[in-house]
Amino acid sequence: MTNRRNIYFYYPNDEASTYKLQPLFDLAKQNDFTILEDPENANIIVSIGGDGTFLQAVRKTGFRQDCLYTGITRSNEAGLYCDFNLDNFDEMLHSMIHEEMEVRRFPLINVDINGETRFNCLNEMSIRSTIIKTIVIDVKIDTKHFETFRGDGLIVATPTGSTGYNKSTSGSVVDPRIPCFQVSELASLNNNRYRTLGSSFVLDKDRKLTLDIIQEGNNYPVIGMDNEAYPVRQVKSITVTLSDKVIKTIKLKNNSYWDRVKRTFL
Repeated sequence: MTNRRNIYFYYPNDEASTYKLQPLFDLAKQNDFTILEDPENANIIVSIGGDGTFLQAVRKTGFRQDCLYTGITRSNEAGLYCDFNLDNFDEMLHSMIHEEMEVRRFPLINVDINGETRFNCLNEMSIRSTIIKTIVIDVKIDTKHFETFRGDGLIVATPTGSTGYNKSTSGSVVDPRIPCFQVSELASLNNNRYRTLGSSFVLDKDRKLTLDIIQEGNNYPVIGMDNEAYPVRQVKSITVTLSDKVIKTIKLKNNSYWDRVKRTFL
């Protein structure tokens, strides 16, 4: 890994944060890493914070395929995307220098809105009503109608995103080695007219999910992409597929995804 020496740190770029992180920067320089002011030419992008910061780092740097991402948490934070904390940053550098690290690959989903705008998501895409009224969505798997949903909204989560918003709605936690994505309901309304599955369901990597929004006053739903909201006007249809892209992250040996799930939730 001697060619991976250009490193970019993603963190709140203010004087107080820079001062607190100076020992970390000094340690990187002492180990012959070059700290860049811009992520464009970085081989390694390091977020400093929890999972929310990691998601922002990936999104703001364009879901790059030609670099490694890693996350460092502060002492009072936990993260399923973050293998390191500020107390063991030197362990991360040692792993990179001596090639003792492993690379983990996390899948992304493609989200196409109205056939015009495409986004990537590492965690999840959600669609929710912006008014005090349920939203109605025709759910199609591939080209076939599956159900008509009426309720507060839907969540489409990646395997790694399954531990976030998806899990809070009783969705399943999915192993990130399984190439798939999951659909979960937000307060569905079930009666003689509207009937949904009533549980989350998982789709294979080759499936296409289409969400057609019925225009009954919910023409401006909130579209959540990871931890950002996109107020897209006149949303009529959303298509979700599993992307060919993956996010490559540095992981410590003997620290699997399920090790981190256990530490976080059990």
